Amino acid sequence: MTNNNHKFTKKPEHNRPAHHAAKANDNYKSGKGASANNTSVNSKSTSGKSANTASVNSKSTSGKSANTAYANNKPTSGKSANNTSAYSKSTSGKSVNTASASNKSANSKTQKKMSHKNPRVTDRHTAEEVHTGDRIVVTIKRLGINGEGVGYYRRKAVFIEGALPNEVIKAQVTRVENKFIAAEMKQIEKRSPYRVDAPCPVFGICGGCQIQHMSYEGQLAAKEDILREAFSRYSGIEDVRMKPILGMEHPWGYRNKAQLQLGMQQEGIIAGLYAADSHKLIDITGCPIQHPKINDAVDKTRNVLQQLQIPIYKDKSGHGLVRTIVARWGFQSEQLQITLITTSDKLPRREELIQELRSVIPELTSIALNVNPKNTSLIFGNKTVVLWGADSIQESLGDLEFTLSPRAFFQLNPLQTVKLYESVRMAAGLTGRETVVDAYCGTGTIGLWLAPYAGQVRGIESIPEAVEDAQANAGRNGRANATFYEGYAEELLPRWVKSGFSPDVIIADPPRTGLDPRFIEAVLRTKPKRFVYVSCNPSTLAKDCKSLLDGGYSIEWVQPVDMFPQTSHVECTVLLKLKGQE
Repeated sequence: MTNNNHKFTKKPEHNRPAHHAAKANDNYKSGKGASANNTSVNSKSTSGKSANTASVNSKSTSGKSANTAYANNKPTSGKSANNTSAYSKSTSGKSVNTASASNKSANSKTQKKMSHKNPRVTDRHTAEEVHTGDRIVVTIKRLGINGEGVGYYRRKAVFIEGALPNEVIKAQVTRVENKFIAAEMKQIEKRSPYRVDAPCPVFGICGGCQIQHMSYEGQLAAKEDILREAFSRYSGIEDVRMKPILGMEHPWGYRNKAQLQLGMQQEGIIAGLYAADSHKLIDITGCPIQHPKINDAVDKTRNVLQQLQIPIYKDKSGHGLVRTIVARWGFQSEQLQITLITTSDKLPRREELIQELRSVIPELTSIALNVNPKNTSLIFGNKTVVLWGADSIQESLGDLEFTLSPRAFFQLNPLQTVKLYESVRMAAGLTGRETVVDAYCGTGTIGLWLAPYAGQVRGIESIPEAVEDAQANAGRNGRANATFYEGYAEELLPRWVKSGFSPDVIIADPPRTGLDPRFIEAVLRTKPKRFVYVSCNPSTLAKDCKSLLDGGYSIEWVQPVDMFPQTSHVECTVLLKLKGQE
């Protein structure tokens, strides 16, 4: 096994902190109206498939967008992913905020609200006797995939927003279903040592983060437990071989891009995200997980738009011009790109706008206009006009150089991306002779990362523009042994095998919906010695691994990576080996 001297983490006992060290891509798609909270991560294409990754009785409704909380958003192509927890429901035209108001319990306001008179507890002999409005006492066992506390009442699962593992909570039942109960936290009887005051004033309202009220040590331990629970539930593995999660030394200010909706309030223009189940825009000025340069650029751009009285788009009436500010900062290049999403290319006071922005934001490298006149869930339209400066900015990951146009795909947390890609390289076990297939390759970043260590790399991606970007990136970085193909892995892989191409290693980095069943079948027929699964969704990961285990593979190790601190999302690399192979 690779890295034989690496220790694996054991399942921690209660209150025992897990050990830890210190994909994020831009959306090709994002939400509309209230669902525009999907300004997040890890854009990858999916096609023609809908997956429900909820552990229990999850529901979704066509045409709705679930706010998976500012992280791990992968664009979909004709496919919808329901990654909400058992009690989350998306609402038409709205974004379900998986960190609802009860998450505000970490803040003093909510603590005061919860600490009024001791609520009277309802004593029920069985879970079937529980009704909406009942008061129950629940011990929280773990966090769910959306950051909610999960406990049990009379052996029935109870989901409580804002509750933390090992806390004893008095809660009021808000919903009763056959397989679960949803409840609202009213009082904390026993407090977790990991509970802290969330530093963000809109935590629990904007939906961007779910676990700011938990210390970072606690977050890392909880994310390891989320993975263990998924493998136990869906793969039947009680003690998966897991390496310590790779966290961040400084888990704030890590996002290199923001896409914020604009709106009008009495005090003027605001930029932010929509609150749960509403069209109320929440101002997220100074967002602590955004890089400070991003916050500064958005704030100053908003002020210039207000100063010049440039019309802001009104969602209800459909009138106005500027819909969204998109700001991207190059961590390595220190270049700044501002893109205004508008309904028309006719921009009033254009020259004044350019001059003012250049004056107040000296770091600016590029100012662009992207036109999207349609009433659609897409943030970007097809037409982009550069108003001033370069048509793209430069950025790098390790020794890879990238040119990023306003719509280009790139990882949102570059510091952790390097750790993730290095774990993939370790899992691939390359010696310089192997043939590698990078399925669901996006713009080819993983394949290009591995190319210097492999004999040949072939990437597969269904989005044409992503394939074009991958080919351009390969040429720019001199990766002559990496080629990229448009199509679906489940279709191309069997053809290649039939023609005599047999990969030694297959790497898959799918969207949250997981692997297409046809792709799993193709892998099991191809039988590569190593299969490396890069995942952003523990539930679909564990389900897919079960199919691979049944097909003759074994899990060597799991490496969690905390790509998005302060959220409940966890990414990981899993190495699976074909049984009987060295």
